[in-house]
Amino acid sequence: MAEEISSPLLTLIREQGLIDDLQYEEVASEFARNATPVIQILQDAGVMKLPDILQVVANALGTEVVSLKDREITADVLKCIPAKVAQMYHCLPVALNNGTLQVAMAEPLDPTVADEIQFAAKRDVQFVVADPGDIGRSIERLYGQEESESFAEIIKELDANKTIAKEVADAGDDVKAAEALANEVPIVKFVNLVLQQAVADRASDIHFEPFETEFRIRYRVDGALYEMAPPPKHLALPVISRLKIMASLNISEKRLPQDGRINYKIGTRQIDLRMATLPTAFGESVVLRVLDRGSVNLELESLGFPKYVHDFVSEVITRPNGIFVVTGPTGCGKTTTLYSCLRRVNTIDSKLLTAEDPVEFDIEGIMQVAVNEAAGMTFGKALKSFLRQDPDIIMVGEMRDLETAQISIQASLTGHLVLSTLHTNDSPGAVTRLVDMGVEPFLISSTLMAVLGQRLVRTVCSNCRTPFEPTETQLALLNLSPHDLGDKVFHYGRGCSTCNDTGYKGRKGIYELLVVSDAIRTLINERAPTVVVRQKAVELGMVTLREDGLRGIFEGDTTIEEVVKYT
Repeated sequence: MAEEISSPLLTLIREQGLIDDLQYEEVASEFARNATPVIQILQDAGVMKLPDILQVVANALGTEVVSLKDREITADVLKCIPAKVAQMYHCLPVALNNGTLQVAMAEPLDPTVADEIQFAAKRDVQFVVADPGDIGRSIERLYGQEESESFAEIIKELDANKTIAKEVADAGDDVKAAEALANEVPIVKFVNLVLQQAVADRASDIHFEPFETEFRIRYRVDGALYEMAPPPKHLALPVISRLKIMASLNISEKRLPQDGRINYKIGTRQIDLRMATLPTAFGESVVLRVLDRGSVNLELESLGFPKYVHDFVSEVITRPNGIFVVTGPTGCGKTTTLYSCLRRVNTIDSKLLTAEDPVEFDIEGIMQVAVNEAAGMTFGKALKSFLRQDPDIIMVGEMRDLETAQISIQASLTGHLVLSTLHTNDSPGAVTRLVDMGVEPFLISSTLMAVLGQRLVRTVCSNCRTPFEPTETQLALLNLSPHDLGDKVFHYGRGCSTCNDTGYKGRKGIYELLVVSDAIRTLINERAPTVVVRQKAVELGMVTLREDGLRGIFEGDTTIEEVVKYT
């Protein structure tokens, strides 16, 4: 596996004998798994220190290491590299000497990136080496304002560009004309800028929506949608054509929905974008799901489980057989939870297979299969073939029909651990949902080990977090009275530049764990309704989603409004 990894830095360090073969394999595997920069992995693993790594790179390039801390960079020097180029390639102009521009790069060993920067600078460039973290912080500090201005400028420029407007009007249904339009420099620049801005703002989805009189672009950040400055209406066709070309889709097909993937590199980060098109009355609507491997931590400890949930989940995924289900609405982090479970048990002595629709993140050491209903590759078919592949652990993306549920149960009964998801409002609802599908209750009670219900609530911005006294009306929403509070403090976010004046930054999980005990098994066999299962589970000590949400409120992590909204 390690030989396939494309990292010039890792190869250089190995060639110089600074790491042994075992360390090389470990670093290469981690790089393949998480797309974390090699320079970061080497430091985290304690293999090499940052100054030593930077010096090795500088020696290889015949250049020097420069410090960016407290370094003043003049406006004339900054203008030599446009903001979007600096952000895309993670580089910073640091000095201008006799017409030669000195540029600090996060990845100076990548010749392609070096050529792109040289082309953008339109002058002789001398590359120097600096701390990648310092480069990133300097770019944010020095180019932050310029970036937002450049977005407004490019929209203004496109609005004023009568040539593109005329070409769009003339293109009609001509595929070649649409393709030529999509490859025009201003369109390419605009699409790149939209994608970069979305990743910088931590967006999970980007929506391109054509309407009768406008073309809207919206980002979903921490579960809420925010609209960008709307581009001119006539850009809908070339922008969506550009995205379809990037995803290798058929740009002439506008009557049927299409799905595709875009691999996009921003600086040192590899971003995967999952694309779905939908024909509407005024053109094709496109949604891009942003899958940023670098920003997702697939460790169980990073999910924010309460201790009792963490301990139980850690134990249940080591059992030899049984079914563990994670439930909740779309976009609540179910897949991330299951991936984290798989990462924990992904050892050399276990065979892991997953059936997903689609595969969101590639995890080294796990056989991942993409379900394709149109081609006849259903969850049921995948599972049947899995049982002939001698697996230890199987993950089913979703139990969406009786066949999938029955084969999952059969797999569990024949000595396999099965992890899956269901779409229900709470964890007790998962039991009755399986019964409603047509699964025999005695099969559920003999295989189901636990159901984890979860939601994602927005967390209060740490920069503008402010304590406040809740009103009786607010407390009533949580069924609390002022007497229940004691010395507990409530917080909200006032809104600041860090959180784009929303008061929230990031999300955290709240959880509800239903352990299938003997008492619950009896109720399952009796086909008891959800409300009865829930009452018994609460009697036996189950902490509900609302109660776990209160824990988040009292710890100052989230707000009353968020918990009421999602529980």
